[in-house]
Amino acid sequence: MNISVIGTGYVGLVTGTCFAETGNNVICVDNNEQKVKNLRAGKIPIFEPGLDVLFDRNTKEGRLHFTTNLAEAIENAQIIFLALPTPPGEDGSADLSYIMGVARDLSGLITDYKVIVDKSTVPVGTAEKVSKILAEKLSKKLFDVVSNPEFLREGVAVDDFMKPDRVVVGTRSDKAQKVMRQLYEPFLRQGNPIYFMDERSAELTKYAANSYLAARISFMNEIANLCEKTGANVDMVRIGMGSDSRIGKRFLFPGIGYGGSCFPKDVQALAKTASEHSYDFKILKSVMKVNSIQKSILTKKIKKHYKNELEGKTIAVWGLAFKPNTDDIREAPALVIIDELLALGAKVRAFDPEAMEHVKSLYGDRIQLCNGMYDTLEGADCLAIMTEWAEFRAPDFERVGDTLKEKTIFDGRNLYDVDNLKELGFNYLSIGRPKVRRRVKS
Repeated sequence: MNISVIGTGYVGLVTGTCFAETGNNVICVDNNEQKVKNLRAGKIPIFEPGLDVLFDRNTKEGRLHFTTNLAEAIENAQIIFLALPTPPGEDGSADLSYIMGVARDLSGLITDYKVIVDKSTVPVGTAEKVSKILAEKLSKKLFDVVSNPEFLREGVAVDDFMKPDRVVVGTRSDKAQKVMRQLYEPFLRQGNPIYFMDERSAELTKYAANSYLAARISFMNEIANLCEKTGANVDMVRIGMGSDSRIGKRFLFPGIGYGGSCFPKDVQALAKTASEHSYDFKILKSVMKVNSIQKSILTKKIKKHYKNELEGKTIAVWGLAFKPNTDDIREAPALVIIDELLALGAKVRAFDPEAMEHVKSLYGDRIQLCNGMYDTLEGADCLAIMTEWAEFRAPDFERVGDTLKEKTIFDGRNLYDVDNLKELGFNYLSIGRPKVRRRVKS
């Protein structure tokens, strides 16, 4: 098939590359000339494991192309994917200006039948709005607007796309359904389902899925906080809960809150949709409140340990991205904590395997970015872990203890065994688990 992908952000680039990998001819279009120039030169603007291999193969094979010319990109396309940003407004609603603007542009360019696919995460009713704009200039015989939400997890997006748990397609058009089934057939050879439904249900499915996962995370963070009050161990509670087949083991790990480009934005947008339909979605409001509070939980532990005297203290930070295997720092809990530490007069030395450049552009010289995880420990009073990168999971604890001024770790991701850290003589404060206080020999 000939496919056009409008927008080369995270979703658009993964979508275009993966469709090219199954033999389709894909043209990705973006209005950022420098970005397109870099993509043509083989420079990928995001870090996503495995994407570079597919990108290089398909550009060399001539199946993946990039342009700034919208008319050129859609001329021969059978399917046009809209993978445009939908940033949250001040009231939490999704900004649809990019999508509607492109819809107006397409209405003056389309001359033969095309399936136009909302791949961006959009509020209920967006497909109808796009259709209405297109119909101002086009015969309804020339297009169908389909909702096809993405369910990509940063860090494993290529696997998620190539081997999807399910594909959701919102359309009431038999013609569009046939095209979409043919497009996704190569990805469903192992029997994973494709679900066809109406456009509004497909649009709501994405928000419902992400909001439910955010709610699970927030619930476990609340349980972890209660464990600290009652003397229970959240690790034991999590295992006991997760073994119930009705609940399952995933998204039950407590920490310092969720971040990223999806969960915060999607929860806000769903709450806004509920409000617009005069429905008080109480659970979502609580999820947002809990997550906001949870991002400060590690700062509170640090303040308590140092008796509110952080002026002049140096904190070593491991992890800046909102999750491992990505360079994405949007809504990252680490940034909230760093801001709080700086406001309290502390100094911050930090390291992340992939997110350093983004953080540098944000903070400048207000924090010190280090060349490696152990470099951050030089001259630091303690270590604070913000992101659960694999390389942080089994460090040289002897080296850590010898380098820090004080053998103290604040673990926002519960990476280490409590008993082991106790034996090694650390102060170890994690989330929802017993505190370990270092025994000082008299």
